[in-house]
Amino acid sequence: MIGYYDRLPIEMAERAANNWATARSFRASLCALSVPLRHAILCCLRIPFLHRNESQRVPPTLPRPSPKPIQIAASKRKRAIDLSGSSSFREFNIQLRLNSIRKLSTIARALGEERTRKELIPFLSENNDDDDEVLLAMAEELGVFIPYVGGVGYAHVLLPPLETLCTVEETCVRDKAVESLCRIGVQMKESDLVGWFAPLVKRLAADQLKAELRSLYGQLCQDDMPMVRRAAASNLGKFAATVEPSHLKTDIMSMFEDLTQDDQDSVRLLAVEGCAALGKLLESQDCIAHILPVIVNFSQDKSWRVRYMVANQLYELCEAVGPEATRIDLVPAYVRLLRDNEAEVRIAAAGKVTKFCQILSPELAIQHILPCIKELSSDSSQHVRSALASVIMGMAPILGKDATIEQLLPIFLSLLKDEFPDVRLNIISKLDQVNQVIGIDLLSQSLLPAIVELAEDRHWRVRLAIIEYIPLLASQLGVGFFDDKLGSLCMQWLEDKVFSIREAAANNLKCLAEEFGPEWAMQHIIPQVLEKINNPHYLYRMTILQAISLLAPVMGADITCQKLLPVVISLSKDRVPNIKFNVAKVLQSLVPIVDQSVVEATIRPCLVELSEDPDVDVRYFAGQALQACDQVMVSG
Repeated sequence: MIGYYDRLPIEMAERAANNWATARSFRASLCALSVPLRHAILCCLRIPFLHRNESQRVPPTLPRPSPKPIQIAASKRKRAIDLSGSSSFREFNIQLRLNSIRKLSTIARALGEERTRKELIPFLSENNDDDDEVLLAMAEELGVFIPYVGGVGYAHVLLPPLETLCTVEETCVRDKAVESLCRIGVQMKESDLVGWFAPLVKRLAADQLKAELRSLYGQLCQDDMPMVRRAAASNLGKFAATVEPSHLKTDIMSMFEDLTQDDQDSVRLLAVEGCAALGKLLESQDCIAHILPVIVNFSQDKSWRVRYMVANQLYELCEAVGPEATRIDLVPAYVRLLRDNEAEVRIAAAGKVTKFCQILSPELAIQHILPCIKELSSDSSQHVRSALASVIMGMAPILGKDATIEQLLPIFLSLLKDEFPDVRLNIISKLDQVNQVIGIDLLSQSLLPAIVELAEDRHWRVRLAIIEYIPLLASQLGVGFFDDKLGSLCMQWLEDKVFSIREAAANNLKCLAEEFGPEWAMQHIIPQVLEKINNPHYLYRMTILQAISLLAPVMGADITCQKLLPVVISLSKDRVPNIKFNVAKVLQSLVPIVDQSVVEATIRPCLVELSEDPDVDVRYFAGQALQACDQVMVSG
């Protein structure tokens, strides 16, 4: 090697002279590379070609390779080198080619960043039809190649060879290429990700890969295991949403037909879920041709579970198939489901009656659906009646005022008097929808007597539902009607046997005071509440204390000081400790409402007296209230 120093660059000569071991290591690395890559490096460095037999020498002037020259340098003074020369990687055994690939970093350092980007990377992109082991090594090496191409700013030049490796047949090569892509992608700039990485991902999801996925999904739809077919059926709609429209009528519909004809009802009922999803993806005529016959057959399926799923999904298909197909095919199918032998199917169908009728014309709903509703209102299953009651009030805006008065009001009254509490509750909670259609006068004449009757229902949950609806009903009826019909009921609930009713009644009074104003409350609520303070049962007296604490913020400081505070002070002398510590709680809640003078003159002395009570709980809550008084004084 010393004999060739005159042909080495000055820097290489100095490096070799200073460190002979480095020179020998560099020569050994070159000898391990393939001929084309050795051509590239040696020509770049102006070093004589080193053959496998080191005794042979090559003249300094190298012949220009003939096929497909790739210009390495823009300057005329640099040589044109053909990295794909007459010899290629395939001419050597696989170990030599692997060694060459594993020395790519050495080659890159020798070429420099610019020539690596312009020459080495394109060369690797074009020469990727090698053995799988070589390609695997190439994919691995490229994942750490960012420093050799100029940093993250030029990371995108590594994407083309890796993209090609992602499409080879061998799985391990594709996996390694994807891993390297991910490693490069996390280092790339956001702008480069958008401009280079995202289009690459889109190209990888090309038609061939999608075809393979569609074929694989079709195989899963015909798998021997019912569990696999169920999973395929439940996700068919999502899968179809990602497929091109041209394949919906062929591949996807073929899978859909296989699933709808499955011998397992658990597979067929999941296929029903795909009907609505596919119907939204297909055009109207295609939906009528492919989906409509299936759903009509499913509505008569031997398995009630399948019919149950159809009852839940049927209304979603109406928009997809259009009004004519709905009238001819889907309305008769829905009527059959409303009259199904299985109660579970009728429950599902009854729960969707309003949504289904929203798609129909009022005339069609009255002609075909309303007779079924009348039958369901007296169904033998209480759960069917409850499901109907939860949605039937929504029929009023659909049918209009006249049809509601003539057809629906008798059904409402029937359900309001149902023996099953949940049925009555469902009707009560939706009365506002009927009020918007028929008006408050007719509502009060027809339904309010039934509501008043329910206010004394033996089931406390029914009474609770009525109480919770009272504020809304009061705002709709108006103050005059409320005073005549419902005022006495609100006071009656304060002495109910169930605590939840008494608690709701106290909150109800607060809502009414907010709705009608303090002046109305002073006339119609406060006197009647204070009359009940002497009830012999201490639980009812506690309810009055709770009502006072809720009403005080609404009524204001004056009425609180004049009417409410004296009553609370008087209860501090009660013989029941529970009353006394609740008095302390109420006084604490009144401190922010009244003036400081009232706190010092009236509230604090009462609390001081309670803090000396024999009962430990009374003393504790009185102490808490006194601390609140002190805090108010400090802040004031």
